[in-house]
Amino acid sequence: MCYVIVTARSLLWTLLTIATTLSIVAAVITPSWLVGAPRRPGLRRSGPAGTPGELYSPSLGIYNRCTKLHEIDQLFPDSCAPFITGFGMPTEEFPNFWKASLVFFSCGVALMVVTIFTSLMGCCIRSIVRKSIFTISGSVQAIAGLMFILGLFLYPAGWASRRVRLVCGDTADVFHLGSCSVGT
Repeated sequence: MCYVIVTARSLLWTLLTIATTLSIVAAVITPSWLVGAPRRPGLRRSGPAGTPGELYSPSLGIYNRCTKLHEIDQLFPDSCAPFITGFGMPTEEFPNFWKASLVFFSCGVALMVVTIFTSLMGCCIRSIVRKSIFTISGSVQAIAGLMFILGLFLYPAGWASRRVRLVCGDTADVFHLGSCSVGT
C-alpha cells in the first residue's frame, strides 16, 4: 500500500530535478554555443539589384547550426537545423570530441530521467534495499553531473574542425574561438 508522503524537501527536489533535466536538454539542442562574427549573406533578390543583405551572425551548437539562406531569406530568415546525419560522419564535419560530448550529455540526461522517476517514487516509498531513495538518487545525479562536466570539457577540443572554421574563421583551433564568441 502506498501512503503519499510529500514534504517540502521532496517536492522541491522533484521540481528542481525536472527543471535541471529540461534545462540540459534545451542547452544541448540550442544552436547558440558558438556565435560567429556578423556577416552579409549576399545580394538580396527582393531589393534593388546589388543591394547587400542585412547582417546576420551564424551560430553553431553541439549538433544544431543556424545560418542565413540568401536564396530564400524572405521565407526563412534564419535556417536552424541539425547538421548531424549520424555518428559515422567525417571528423571534419562532426568532430569525434563532439560525438563523445553528445554521448556524455545523452547518458547524463538518461540518468536524470531515472532520478525524476525515483523522486516521484519517493512520495510513496522511502528506501530501496535499505538505502534511502534520496541517497541513491543523489548519487545518480552526481554521476550525471560528472557526465555533463565531461561533455563540456570535450566540446572545445573539437573547435579545430572545418565546420567551426567556416563559422569562426581560419584562426579557430582547439580551445581557441577565432572570431566567434560563446553564445548566451
